[in-house]
Amino acid sequence: MTRYAGFRVMIVDDNENNLYSLNALIGKYMDVEVIQASSGQSALDLALDDPRIDLIVLDIQMPEMDGFQTASMLKVRQKTRDIPIIFLTAAYKTDEFQRKGYEVGAADYLLKPIDDNQLINKISTYLRLIEKERELNRQLEALVAERTRELQVAKNYLENVIGNMGEALLLLEPSGKIKAVNPAACRMLDYREPDLVGMSIGDVFEEEEQEQARAFMGTWLEALIRTGTISSIEARFIARDERRVSILFSRAAILNETGEITDIICIAKDMSGYQRIED
Repeated sequence: MTRYAGFRVMIVDDNENNLYSLNALIGKYMDVEVIQASSGQSALDLALDDPRIDLIVLDIQMPEMDGFQTASMLKVRQKTRDIPIIFLTAAYKTDEFQRKGYEVGAADYLLKPIDDNQLINKISTYLRLIEKERELNRQLEALVAERTRELQVAKNYLENVIGNMGEALLLLEPSGKIKAVNPAACRMLDYREPDLVGMSIGDVFEEEEQEQARAFMGTWLEALIRTGTISSIEARFIARDERRVSILFSRAAILNETGEITDIICIAKDMSGYQRIED
């Protein structure tokens, strides 16, 4: 039989002889740590101070604060609301009595005088469930940690690729505002990243034809909505010192599930030093 070492059980009873008997009985069959409380208020104080209590065995008939009141107080506290409570009672006679216990958060009942085997079996049942839940949580945490590690590796890899690519990359809002850039874009435009973010793409970009430049975002959005991408057009970046940088420019739209554009990806290849061959 599993002895559940490492678990902590609180026993609550205003009768010292009952506490002694419960403690001895549990210790005979289990290696759990037993914490004793002789009143409802004492049980509440101990449970709030000790976040490691796994199960509470609680007598109902106690003066001042009875078991029902104690359970109610435990269940409204965030630190203690999930601790299973087994009620001990000598007055478990009606359905109404039982219903009241479950309403205030009882997980189970035991009648006095206590049947030794029944008490140990019930405690074992709840500790076994807690043990399984903790094991599932450990497995889930391990899976989450592994997935987080994989995502971080993928993120680092992608950032490394974007950071080292020779082409300029700009991420735009549908309005044309720059959301993010890579180092190549900063070098090509001679801006720092914080200066570029928030600017309009029209401040640093112009197409070959002035008419196209004036219809800049409208033309883009119409074409992107139709095709999802516009590739390899000749255009110019406007650097910080007003210098024009010849580029080969591509744009692609990122759409949501309703087909609306959420982001625009722009990639520009520096064509400085390349000579155009006219047809």
